[in-house]
Amino acid sequence: MSRLVRHTEVVEEPWHPETVAIVAGRDDVPGGPFNVPPTFASTYRDGGALGYGRWGNPTWSAFEETLGQLEGGNCVSFASGLAAVSALLAALPLGSRVAYPGDGYNGTRAMLAQLTREGRLTSQALNVVNTDEVLAQLEHTDLLWLESPTNPMLGIADLAVLLAAARDRGVTAVVDNTFATPMLQQPLALGASAVVHSATKYIGGHSDLLMGAVIVADGRARDELVTWRTLHGAIPGVMESYLALRGLRTLPVRFERQQRSAALLAERLSSHVQVTVVHYPGLAADPGFSRATSQMNGYGAMVSFEVRDAETAERVVTRLRLVIGGTSLGGVETTIDRRGRWEGEEHVPGGLLRLSVGLEHPDDLWRDLTQALN
Repeated sequence: MSRLVRHTEVVEEPWHPETVAIVAGRDDVPGGPFNVPPTFASTYRDGGALGYGRWGNPTWSAFEETLGQLEGGNCVSFASGLAAVSALLAALPLGSRVAYPGDGYNGTRAMLAQLTREGRLTSQALNVVNTDEVLAQLEHTDLLWLESPTNPMLGIADLAVLLAAARDRGVTAVVDNTFATPMLQQPLALGASAVVHSATKYIGGHSDLLMGAVIVADGRARDELVTWRTLHGAIPGVMESYLALRGLRTLPVRFERQQRSAALLAERLSSHVQVTVVHYPGLAADPGFSRATSQMNGYGAMVSFEVRDAETAERVVTRLRLVIGGTSLGGVETTIDRRGRWEGEEHVPGGLLRLSVGLEHPDDLWRDLTQALN
């Protein structure tokens, strides 16, 4: 349910996500601006609710209200995606046991490895696509960390089954929803304890900001996250929050176009003689197709594909003219990254290329990919 205020009238109706992305987080003040402007302030006059810039900002609040409504919970924004991850892991008692995707975001895995070395917790890598493996590990787990689709292999976890099992066993469950975005799935509705986003990616959408977010179901958990953010100074910048909210307004239409192009490119790549494997849950031959079809509202805009070896993959990247070599994703421009070149990604096939499909015409992208592959 989304709440719109029109002067003295309050209207409550079930808006579609595309509408929520536009109308949420706005102040309905006669004569005021349509959009909440960036509030550049470190200190506020006495007598108000804020007081000091590290405690809150109207621009953060507008972003948090909008993303919170899209995910169906209470949102807290952070300085980066890893700051958001850190806030969730920092809340764990000493000696907690964490299960996480072995095929998952490098930053999360690196943070868990460091906390394990320091003796703060123990961690166990899992194949989250293998439901039985995850269920068997739940008896020895305090926090289950999930990605679906996973980064970069685009594996699909059975979120409904795993989140229900975690809830029944009293296991905290977190879902990194960066790849799917709230346009494709809302894990809180399936029983997740928290959802985390790198807003740097699809939410911001223009490769011009660093920001993260955590969405939780209840107000008490939100207050605890706000306290951690305040004490650790992990606050988002005002301009970053303004840009992220502006990006969020166009997320539905951007993501729909990116998905269409991704599906087309995945189909074409799967028929190319130089491509050995395509990982995309929208392909009928993909192992995650049935599961993604049943639990998602689409298949996403990430496509990973493999060529013969690492050397071939490097040659492909260097020969591209339109597609940009770079390690981030989710922007309006199409980017490509050979993931195996990074420390911590040794498990990834050497010839795997992760393609983040942008908003260029798909025929232009295909022409560029074809000349590089050939």
